[in-house]
Amino acid sequence: MRIMMVAGEASGDLHGSGVVRELKRLAPDCEIFGIGGDKMQAEGMRLIYHVRELSVMGIWEVVEHLPLLRSVQRTLQAVLKSSRPDILVLIDYPGFNLRLARFAHDLGIKTLYYISPQVWAWNRGRIRKMKHIVDKMLVVFPFEVNLYREEGIDVEFVGHPLLEVLTEPSGRAEFCTRYQLDPSRQILGLFPGSRKQELERIFPAMLGAARVLHRESGIQTVVGVSSILEYEFVKSFLRGDFPVVLVQHGSYDVMKNSTVALVTSGTATLETACYGTPMIIVYKTSFLTYLFARAFIRIRSIGLANIVAGKEIVPEILQHHATPRRLAEEALKMLENEGLRRQISAELSAVRKSLGSPGASERVARRILSWA
Repeated sequence: MRIMMVAGEASGDLHGSGVVRELKRLAPDCEIFGIGGDKMQAEGMRLIYHVRELSVMGIWEVVEHLPLLRSVQRTLQAVLKSSRPDILVLIDYPGFNLRLARFAHDLGIKTLYYISPQVWAWNRGRIRKMKHIVDKMLVVFPFEVNLYREEGIDVEFVGHPLLEVLTEPSGRAEFCTRYQLDPSRQILGLFPGSRKQELERIFPAMLGAARVLHRESGIQTVVGVSSILEYEFVKSFLRGDFPVVLVQHGSYDVMKNSTVALVTSGTATLETACYGTPMIIVYKTSFLTYLFARAFIRIRSIGLANIVAGKEIVPEILQHHATPRRLAEEALKMLENEGLRRQISAELSAVRKSLGSPGASERVARRILSWA
């Protein structure tokens, strides 16, 4: 059995790795190839391209990378023609993946889409187009089922794969000892994202807020560094004027042990929510992309934690509002109010419960094998 998979971002590599692992367990002889990252490769997938080559954000940034993206797409189309896999599995990354889905459909190759594009946020009309090019949708949020079912698309809720990768984090004493932190002082966790563009736009403001809080309240700052980023690149943002601990390959420990966190909008907000840690969601992008988003996004919240909850549990600070002083002020409201932190944690626990039960990767793998 030959399975082609395409994940274009770090979160897709994370969730796709679980599927690759289960496919190899259930069907050891199956061949899996396509686009992924270190995690999918480690589970037995042969990479044609690495996700770091495709991970771009924003309209202008995508335009700049169009020659590369088109080259990658042409290569994958050639692979689909020559190797004709039994099934094509697409993971999120809609702009790229939906074009590939149309090409595969025209070739008569079955296409399964895992982790829905966020069409409910900005382009519901795309669902009607997906009906004709995607054979089956496997979604990770319960509210997505009706959106696709109403358009006649074969859809199934499989639960969220985060529930199977969330590790039991280190306790506070062990965490503080390992990173030479004072367990009696509060900890500010920073999660600046997994793309270089995100760090360049968002990380300086986060560090500025941490600098203010360190100066005014003596808080300790710990940064959860994405596994797909170069450690030295992240370190280059530090000035050395106040203590900052960088933690790579241990973000869940940071999430759990932070008193409050500043989190770049994306999967990390959902991960932080699952640990019940109060947070402020932050996002900044290019002015052109921001204007586009303002024109087309149809939902009030952009943070997954708030979207899944159906209300704003934690504040979202976007674009020019995301200044060091503003972020520090919002964080201080939580740091100084234990009752507020408890209330937020309780509401975030309901978000985790709504994500279903662990085992999404196995369920997806079984659907892939039965379809292929």
